[in-house]
Amino acid sequence: QVQLVESGGGLVQPGGSLRLSCAASRSISSLSSMGWYRQAPGKQRELVARIRTIGTTYYADSVQGRFTISRDNAKNTVSLQMNSLKPEDTAVYFCNAQGPYDYWGQGTQVTVSS
Repeated sequence: QVQLVESGGGLVQPGGSLRLSCAASRSISSLSSMGWYRQAPGKQRELVARIRTIGTTYYADSVQGRFTISRDNAKNTVSLQMNSLKPEDTAVYFCNAQGPYDYWGQGTQVTVSS
């Protein structure tokens, strides 16, 4: 079992930056993959970025070049640096861990608005 707690969400103007963090209740080194998903009102939850234990990453086309995912196995954390934010990035962002089950955090709201 793994508990995940997200932090770092908030209100930011278009073009601004935010850094989301996800703290796990135990070691993440044995988890095959960790990632960030988001869900906007009226839309399905979508994968934003993922990082595997070996360090390989995946990004959705919509965030490629603007977002960066990283993991710190020593601190049991995963972070998402979000730059050049757009109004369409507004959503609840969820941390996800895989291995062997799917684990989810409660989510943190990100609002991009002027």
